[in-house]
Amino acid sequence: MPRTRKDEAPIALDHPVIEGRYVELDGYTVSFESFHVAADATPLFVGLPDDRCQCPHWGVVVSGAVTVRYAGGEETFRAGDAYYMRPGHVNEVTAGTEVVEFSPTAELQKTMAVMGENMAKAEAAS
Repeated sequence: MPRTRKDEAPIALDHPVIEGRYVELDGYTVSFESFHVAADATPLFVGLPDDRCQCPHWGVVVSGAVTVRYAGGEETFRAGDAYYMRPGHVNEVTAGTEVVEFSPTAELQKTMAVMGENMAKAEAAS
């Protein structure tokens, strides 16, 4: 059976805002993400349909809080909460938030490609 642990997952994203560790397990990506500062990911989704993440995510908030906004409202998940983010969301995290998340790899890769381009553009402009 496929498995992983945070301490075994390689650091794929080391940024002042986020440290991301990602492992692909049988068509799903397990993400271990730690946010050093509060962040609103909305600008990173520009270019995706409706400028919102179209990838579903299942996860657990280890610490901090995640607020997820949909066209029809929002919800906040806090430490200890298990969650499901349906497609069509944007999200915001508090400083010190840590999540373990599971996402379909193919959909996540499409999203991460756009987010990476938007991060690069933002860094070049600053």
